[in-house]
Amino acid sequence: MARIAGVDLPREKRLEIALTYIYGIGPTKAMDTCVGSRVSPATKVRDLTDEEIVKIRDWIGSNYRVEGDLRREVNQNIKRKVEIGSYQGLRHRRGLPVHGQRTHTNARTRKGPKKQTVAGKKKATGKKG
Repeated sequence: MARIAGVDLPREKRLEIALTYIYGIGPTKAMDTCVGSRVSPATKVRDLTDEEIVKIRDWIGSNYRVEGDLRREVNQNIKRKVEIGSYQGLRHRRGLPVHGQRTHTNARTRKGPKKQTVAGKKKATGKKG
């Protein structure tokens, strides 16, 4: 079983697809990794030799920031924006979309499930009798 950057790669997939299971590696970086480490992207993960796995692991370690380090960096960036009170930080704090998307409709992923409005509901007054 190939384990790279703390992730078990799926054995039945081609290498270029399996590498995208690592946080921080998409299709382009996966292809660059295959070319840079001189391993065929069409090779199934189960057919990789230990030598090839070490080559890929070293290439990724020296060229990319992935998994824990990348997650930590992203979280620190968000925390910094929230602390300095930037516009993006406010959007993060309020749980709204950050990159300028509309919120009148849509944005349900960030805003959560729709809140049902009740027609004709009055606010309770403090008077009795």
